Amino acid sequence: MEVKNEKSVRFSSTGKRKLAPTALNSNTKCKIINSLKFDDRKPWRKHILDPGSEIVLNWNRVFIVTCLMALFIDPLYFYLPSIGRKDGSWCSKTDLNLRIVVTFFRTIADIFYLLHVFVKFRTAYVAPSSRVFGRGELVMDPDKISRRYIRSDFFIDLVATLPLPQIVIWFIIPELRNHRTNQNNNALALIVLFQYIPRLYLIFPLSSQIIKATGVVTKTAWAGAAYNLVLYMLASHVLGAAWYVLSIDRYLSCLKSACKKEEIPTKCLHEYLNCGFSGTGQYSNWINTTNVFKSCDPNEDNTFQFGIFGNAVAKQVVSASFVRKYFYCLWWGLQNLSSYGQNLSTSTFIEETSFAILIAILGLVLFAHLIGNMQTYLQSLTMRLEEWRLKRRDTEEWMRHRQLPEDLRTRVRRFVQYKWLATRGVNEEAILNGLPADLSRDIQRHLCLDLVRRVPFFSQMDDQLLDAICERLVSTLSTEGTYIVREGDPITEMLFVIRGRLESSTTNGGRTGFFNSITLRPGDFCGEELLAWALLPKSALNFPSSTRTVVALGEVEAFALRAEDLKFVANQFRRLHSKKLQHTFRFYSHHWRTWAACFVQAAWRRYKRRKMARDLARIESYAEEGTAIAPSTVKADLGVAILASRFATNTRRGIQKIKDVGLPKLPKPEEPDFSVEPDD
Repeated sequence: MEVKNEKSVRFSSTGKRKLAPTALNSNTKCKIINSLKFDDRKPWRKHILDPGSEIVLNWNRVFIVTCLMALFIDPLYFYLPSIGRKDGSWCSKTDLNLRIVVTFFRTIADIFYLLHVFVKFRTAYVAPSSRVFGRGELVMDPDKISRRYIRSDFFIDLVATLPLPQIVIWFIIPELRNHRTNQNNNALALIVLFQYIPRLYLIFPLSSQIIKATGVVTKTAWAGAAYNLVLYMLASHVLGAAWYVLSIDRYLSCLKSACKKEEIPTKCLHEYLNCGFSGTGQYSNWINTTNVFKSCDPNEDNTFQFGIFGNAVAKQVVSASFVRKYFYCLWWGLQNLSSYGQNLSTSTFIEETSFAILIAILGLVLFAHLIGNMQTYLQSLTMRLEEWRLKRRDTEEWMRHRQLPEDLRTRVRRFVQYKWLATRGVNEEAILNGLPADLSRDIQRHLCLDLVRRVPFFSQMDDQLLDAICERLVSTLSTEGTYIVREGDPITEMLFVIRGRLESSTTNGGRTGFFNSITLRPGDFCGEELLAWALLPKSALNFPSSTRTVVALGEVEAFALRAEDLKFVANQFRRLHSKKLQHTFRFYSHHWRTWAACFVQAAWRRYKRRKMARDLARIESYAEEGTAIAPSTVKADLGVAILASRFATNTRRGIQKIKDVGLPKLPKPEEPDFSVEPDD
C-alpha cells in the first residue's frame, strides 16, 4: 500500500498550531476520524445523519411500514357513525369504543410522523453542485439543512403530522347540534381525506430513497409481490370505508327527507333521529305512529333511490357490528375495484355517479399497476430458469441444424444440465470481475482457501502464496467422458480436483506394450508439467506437452490455474519453501510416481539379469573342472554340465543382443527449478 506524507495540525500548550508531517495509511486515517467523532461528544439531538447510512435506511424502512399502518387506520374513522335501535326505532349514533381505539393508534402513528420530521431536520443532503463526479459532497450545516427542508417538504410533512381527526371527533363534533349529523359525517370525511392525500404521497419519496440506497424496496421477489398486493388491498379498504360512510349519509338523508314531509298525526323532528335524544311524550307518540322508517326501507316500494348504497341498507350493514360491516365493506371495495365498477347500478344522484366513475378509474389504474408489478416480481423468480430453457432450446436447434451425432448431443445435454445444477445460471466470473479488487480477493479467499488447502501440494504453502493462488483460480465443470487433456497435447492449465474422479493414463509416447493408469481423486492434481515450465527463468512461448491422458470418470468439479496465472505466481513467489515444495511436488506428482515405479522395475530387472549371469557362469566353470567321480555319476554329471554350458552360452548371447539393441527407457520427468536464485 502506498504511503503518503501528509501534514497534520498539532496544538501546543500555548495554543499555536504546529505542522508536522505524518505517514498515514487508510486504517490509521479511519482510526483518527473515529476518535475525532468520539471526542466531539455532541448531544444526540445535534448529530447530523448521513442519508446513506444504515441508521437512516433502517428508519426509512420502519417509517414506510408506519405509513402503511397509518393509511390503514385513517379510513377506520368512516366506521364511527352507525345506525342503532332505540325504543324500537332506528337512529344515528357514534361507536364510542371504536373511537377510542382508533384515536389511540392514530396518535401513535402521529408520533412517528413527528419523529420523521425531526429526522429530516437532522439529515444531510448532497449538494447539487457537487454531483459532477461520484456521489457528491454532503452538506452538514444544520442551518442549510433546515432552510432547504422548510422550502421543500416541510409543509407536506406538517399537514400529515397534525392530529386533525382527533380534534374533530373529540372537540368539534360534540359541540355541534345533533340535528346536523349528516353534516358532521361529511366534515369528518373531508378532514380524513384532506390528510390522507399527503400521507399517501409520503410513501413515494420514501420508496425512492430506499431504492436509491439499496436498489429495491424489498429484498426478495415474494416480499415485493406482497407489498404491491398490500397496496391494492389498502385501496379496497379505503373504497369500502368510503362506500360505508356514504351509505350512512344516504340513509340519513332519506330519513330526514321523510321526516320533513311527515306532519300528521305527529310532527317529526330531526332530533328524533339521534340516539342521544331524550325521549318525551310527543316522541313516544311519534314512535308509535310514524312511517318514516318504512318509507326508507329499500325492500319496500318507495320513491327514494338508494342506488349503489341500497345493499348497505337492505342487508343492514349500516347497523351491523364493526367486524361484520368491515369485512363486508372490504369485500365490496375489492370486488368493484377488480371489476372496474361494472356491476354497479347507480341512480341519477350526482355525488353517487361521481363516486362510481372514481371507482372505475381507480380500478383500471390500480389493477393494471398490480398485475404489472406482480408479473415483474414473480417473473424475476423464474427468470434464470426461463433463460436456461431458451438457451437449451437454442442449443437443441443448433445441434439439429448441424446434424451432430447422438453421442455428441447426449454429452452436450449432460454438460448443460450439470452446469445449471451447479451454478443455477449465474456467471460467477462476471460477478467477481465487477467487484473491487480487494473485495473480489476476499471472496475468492473465502470460497477457495479451504478447498485449496485440501490439495496436499498447496497445504505446504503459506497464506501469502495461497492468497495469490486463490485470487487466480477458476472453477471448471466436467461431465463423464470429457477429455481434460490428451497425451502429446500442449498443457494450458493445472487442474486441482475438488469433487469427482479422473483417470490419468500414459503410453510413454506410444511405446508398444507400455500402459500406466491411475485414478485422480479429490485433492489430486494434473498438468504438473506446466509447473516446471512456469518455474524456468526464461520459459519458451510454447507450452509443454502432456505426458498423460486425463478423462473424467463422472461429474467433476475442479479449480484450474491457467498458464499465465501460474507463471505470474511462480515469478513472484519462487523464494518460498523451495526444499519443502520440491519434496512435496515429487511425492504427489503422478508423473514422478510413474517414473519412479518404472525406474525401480528397470533396476530390479538388471539385478535379476546380473544374478542369473553369475549363477550360469558358476555352473559352467563347475562343468569344466572335470572332477573324478564314479562312472555312472560322471556320465550323468557330464550330460548336465554340457546342457548347462550350452544354456549359459545362449544366455550371454541374448544378454549381449539386448544390450546392443538398447530398449527405450521412460524419460525422467523434467523437475521444476525450486532453487533460490539471486535477483538479476
